[in-house]
Amino acid sequence: MTKTTAQRPSWNEYFMGITELVAQRSTCLRRKVGAILVRDKRIIATGYNGAPTHISHCLDVGCLREQQGIPSGERHELCRGLHAEQNAIIQAANLGFSVEGAVLYCTNLPCAICAKMLINISLKEVYYREGYPDSLTSMMMSEAAIPLHQI
Repeated sequence: MTKTTAQRPSWNEYFMGITELVAQRSTCLRRKVGAILVRDKRIIATGYNGAPTHISHCLDVGCLREQQGIPSGERHELCRGLHAEQNAIIQAANLGFSVEGAVLYCTNLPCAICAKMLINISLKEVYYREGYPDSLTSMMMSEAAIPLHQI
């Protein structure tokens, strides 16, 4: 009898696959983003972009940014949604989990606002799939010595 070894995904492939599944819960009309915080190869929290709890989603009421013609990467405050990274941090806080030293897997490179939050939680590193039109993120993450890995 021969033993067949199945090809297992690497840890990065595994966590990025989960991140992409999380992104499918997004209620954003422009971009579906998923994020997970991982420490010691264990998922601490997940997040996707969408409106706060008990607030109508853009799927239901339309996109304010689209209606006002705001380009991607600009005027983040003019959006009813939270970013996936923010929701992951909030979920961890609500559940009482420390995120210090965690690794972020995200479908997109975080924006500068999320980058500042991630720096302040002492994030270890970031793995992301696609870029984002915000050059300040790379500059701040570099200065904070948090590696960015596009995979």
